[in-house]
Amino acid sequence: MILYAGNILSKFGFTPTFIEQLTPKLSQRYEIKSVSEKKNQGLRLLDMVSVFMKNKKKIRLVMIDSYSRRAFWYTYILAKLCNHYKVSYIPLLRGGGYPDRLKESPELCRFIFSNSAVNISPSFYLKKHFEDAGFTVDYIPNFIPIENYPFKKRRNIRPKLFWVRSFHEIYNPVLAVEILSKLKKKYPDAELCMVGPDKDGSIEKVKAKALTEGVSDSLKLTGKLTKQEWIELSSQYDIFINTTDFDNHPVSVIEAMAAGLPVISTDVGGLPYLINNNTDGVLVPPGNPERFVKEVERLINDPDFTEMISVNGRKTVEEFDWEIVKKKWFGVIDKIVEPRINGAL
Repeated sequence: MILYAGNILSKFGFTPTFIEQLTPKLSQRYEIKSVSEKKNQGLRLLDMVSVFMKNKKKIRLVMIDSYSRRAFWYTYILAKLCNHYKVSYIPLLRGGGYPDRLKESPELCRFIFSNSAVNISPSFYLKKHFEDAGFTVDYIPNFIPIENYPFKKRRNIRPKLFWVRSFHEIYNPVLAVEILSKLKKKYPDAELCMVGPDKDGSIEKVKAKALTEGVSDSLKLTGKLTKQEWIELSSQYDIFINTTDFDNHPVSVIEAMAAGLPVISTDVGGLPYLINNNTDGVLVPPGNPERFVKEVERLINDPDFTEMISVNGRKTVEEFDWEIVKKKWFGVIDKIVEPRINGAL
């Protein structure tokens, strides 16, 4: 049996996390139990520990969505339990802030990542930082079912911007409004659609900024949408902007590339490892609306460049299709947990 620990919070209006995507895929091949749906962080940790203790005799592997901030303690405590009861565990490195955590908590990190069966990173960015710190890391990228993303090639485009993320200060959603405001000075028909749930009150800051800048009529806020809803909506827009100040290997960017949206993103964290600048996307410095606007104008004025970015983006993320990525997962897990006799191949 596999116990998979992470944040299962979509029923509370949050964007589904990786555990909610990977669990149903792995359950076709292995017996797997995922935890926890508790909204409170403390109760979530208690739930993880409780489920581990109740099932420890039949658990062969614990997989942990491992974050670098407060949720780091989930990983540490579960690693302690696994070590005590001689259960194999795999941290799945989800936190873009791990380079700082490796420096701030060297002893704790050494315990966790030296005693694990294997450490998995979805990005070469974290893989490099962990290997520089002396840990062994396998790379398995985030995945998407590529057939669910109809490709629309962009060439002759308009200033219609699309943004998908949870509204949180680390993703700097207010910057998207600043970009819209500056863009409208030259392109009065510019539009911005922002999709996602509010996590820390940032959506009110976005609304206030739009009101101050006089662009509220050009801003569409949809709230949380299902993946299928926002994929369909994206066909009405021409450029995807990723304004984050802090990131690892964002699935929303991968999905935008799959749909053919040219991506302009900040060059923070793992994004330079995901996007080849001026080849399958465009990278700009964080917190710089002028550079975003400049690159939007380049896409509008250079159809050949836009088409290249659109087509190459799709080709890049086709390597993240589940049918390709699953072989990497099975190769790791099969060494620890025996698949079901009729497990999916």
